[in-house]
Parts: sequence; structure tokens; C-alpha cells
Amino acid sequence: MQMNIWQELPQPFLILAPMEGVTDIIFRQVIAHAGRPDLFFTEFTNVSSYASDKGRANALERFEIASTDAPIIAQIWGKNPEHFAKCAKALESLGFSGIDLNFGCPDKHVNKAGGGAAMIKTPDLAIECFENAVKSTNLPVSIKTRLGWSDTNEYRTWLTTLLEQHPAALTVHLRTKKEMSKVPAHYELIPEIAKLRISISPKTKLIINGDIRDRAHALELHVKYPGIDGFMIGRGVFANPYCFTNHTPTQEELMELLKIHLALYDERISQALRNLSESRHDPVSEKLRLMRSSYEPLKHFFKIYINNFPGAKELRAKLMETHSIKQARDIIES
Repeated sequence: MQMNIWQELPQPFLILAPMEGVTDIIFRQVIAHAGRPDLFFTEFTNVSSYASDKGRANALERFEIASTDAPIIAQIWGKNPEHFAKCAKALESLGFSGIDLNFGCPDKHVNKAGGGAAMIKTPDLAIECFENAVKSTNLPVSIKTRLGWSDTNEYRTWLTTLLEQHPAALTVHLRTKKEMSKVPAHYELIPEIAKLRISISPKTKLIINGDIRDRAHALELHVKYPGIDGFMIGRGVFANPYCFTNHTPTQEELMELLKIHLALYDERISQALRNLSESRHDPVSEKLRLMRSSYEPLKHFFKIYINNFPGAKELRAKLMETHSIKQARDIIES
């Protein structure tokens, strides 16, 4: 039996929330440079993609771990219990400290496929998926979810159902699927949720997610709600990538962090191009497609580093017009 990472973390512990298109291997390295959380999560990966020959390569790419990532939890989603079992079994040998099941993503495409928050409406299937994952791995299995689908009062039955499975940890985003992130997180429900955990599964670590800004805010909440073991920060990292520390970065430090982000992306694209060159098919058009498709997602991060200083808006506008890391570097250096 492997060590249970959830029993080794400090009290309270901090986690970078898994965010699609954000918390990839590159951004996790950037945050580790700024000041890492106690635990990282991967972006969520579809278990059915891993279970298929066509999708496995993409799934394994999302499960890639950097040297600065450990300890890290692999987050997975889907609705096929057998695929949960197959994926959980494979993850044990990839260097992860645990597996987390996403039962809370509000994305309409994920929900239409029966995964994420849609599991709230199919609790029996959710239990089957959890049980299949647990029996297929020695890694601790946790769950991330929301209060309910459309009504906050759903938490009483839904969280009870999950806690009765005794997951290693339970992360609760304090909003319903319907609320998305359009309303303030329901902190007023924390005491009742903490009581539920103690009465049903006291060994399950309880983590709260929603509107948590930084380390100072998490420690403040821990004093107010001592029944919570950990806090997960999501959008707070956009306001301050140093949010897991007590440091307020200067403009210069944020720009240096952007340069690190660019360098890591450059290195990854270069490796992808080398791999492409070694393959049998190497058309020039495919190289150009790879370079552009790899660079475009990087633009979503510019606002994290370039804001709240004179000329920031104009600088971001120029960077948004670039099509390569070299062009971005030239603008930053000038």
C-alpha cells in the first residue's frame, strides 16, 4: 500500500485548482517558480480518451509531469466505470500521488457527455465510477464536486452520498452547477458541510474551493472555519501568480515570470517540432500548424503578468497581435 499523500500535508494545505487550458505542465512550472502550493492537480482528462487507441497519446500528454510538480494529483472525468478502472490502474505507474474524480465541472459539453457536474444527477453511476477507480489502484482516490446541480440545498443528499464512499479527500466548490461562478461562493454553508464530514467520514480531508484569493485569505478562513483541512485557489492565481506565498510581486518580477513562461513554451514547442521531424510525415504546413496552434493558447496568460501599471493595456494589445514567441520577446524587450 502506497503512502497516502492526504495524510502527509500540513494544516491547512493549499492547492492550485485544476483549470482546463490553464494548469498545464507549463503553467505549473511557472507557479512552482513563483511559489508552489502544497499540492498540484493536472487539468482533467477524459477516461474514455485514455481507454481508446486514438485518444491515449493525447491523454498521456496531459498526464506528463514536470520535475517541480510532485506531489501532484491526476484529475480524471467521464461516465464509463470500466474506463475509470482502466485509467486509474495506469496512473499508478506514472508518478502521481493520487487520483481525483471530477464530479463538478459545469462545462456544457462535459455535462452533455454525462461527466463533470452531470454526475450529480446520476449518483448511482458516480458511485460505480468511484468504486471502479478505487479497486483498480493503490493510490488514494478523492473527489471534486459542487453543492448541487441547481439548488444549494442539494448538498445535503449529494455530499452525504459522496462521503458515504469515504474518499481520501473531498473538494467542494461552494456553488451549484447552475450558478457557475456568477454569484459569491456560499461560505455560510461551510459549518454544515464540515459537520456532515465529521459525522459520516471523519478521515476524509475536506477542501473548500471558490473565491479564495491567496494564502493570507486561506489562513483567515481556516481560523474562522477550523473544520476545513485545505483550500483550493483557482481564479486567485490570475490576480497574483504568487498567491501561494505572502509575497506581492513587483511589475519587474511579473515580467520576469512571463519571460520564464515564454521560455518554457519555446522549449516545449521545439521538442514537439523535433519529434515531428523524426516522424515519417513531415510536411512544412504541419510544422506551421503546430507552431501556431501551440502558441495561440499562450495569449490567454498575458493578462496575468501584464496589468495594473501604466501602458499595460497597450502592451497586451501588441502581444495579442503576435504569432510567435520571438515576436512576443521582441516586444517585451523593446
